[in-house]
Amino acid sequence: MAGHGPGFTVYRQNTILVHNFLLPGNAGGEAQKRNDTMLSEKMIEALNGQVNKEMYSAYLYMAMSTHSNEMGLKGFANWFMVQYHEEMFHAMKLYEYIARQGGLPVLKAIEEPPATFDSAMDMLEKTLAHEQFITASINDLMEIAIAEKDHATRIFLQWYVTEQVEEEENDNDIIAQLKLIDNHPQGLMMLDRDLAARATTVPTDFSKGIEAAAKALA
Repeated sequence: MAGHGPGFTVYRQNTILVHNFLLPGNAGGEAQKRNDTMLSEKMIEALNGQVNKEMYSAYLYMAMSTHSNEMGLKGFANWFMVQYHEEMFHAMKLYEYIARQGGLPVLKAIEEPPATFDSAMDMLEKTLAHEQFITASINDLMEIAIAEKDHATRIFLQWYVTEQVEEEENDNDIIAQLKLIDNHPQGLMMLDRDLAARATTVPTDFSKGIEAAAKALA
């Protein structure tokens, strides 16, 4: 462990550098140094794992946005980029929660997502499958919180439970439209125009913390 100025320490854990700094809104700093964390080690490890999964989700949807652009589907590219921002928001909420509860956020290596896809349908089916995986992971986190009688984390995770219902519903809706289109170019272009209208509704600047970002967006 080596110090790098007041309030800034670098920890080396399994070759991953983790920076302990004063997080926006006092989410970290002194809280990171406390020994009386309100989270169990098992819960901290599981939440850190979920941060990684959410960041991989962002990577995956950025890759799909890139591929959509290559296919000439600008609306799909927009839809997936909005999805990217949502996943980063999900990750940052978890990241700040861990710190605020006195835990240490540990940033793990992010898996490389696929770079190419067979079709728009292929991307949406993979999106749905991935969101179902995320839903199962959130449910596992909830089970840990319930078993440990960690009521604060259980309440915090309920937002994610509700969010996943919406995520899967949205994916199923687009898949249903793609099935109706049945590879007809004109129908695909109409759907692409519809998806181009999707706008980002979550904060994207987390430099001052989630709460400040949400207030700035309101």
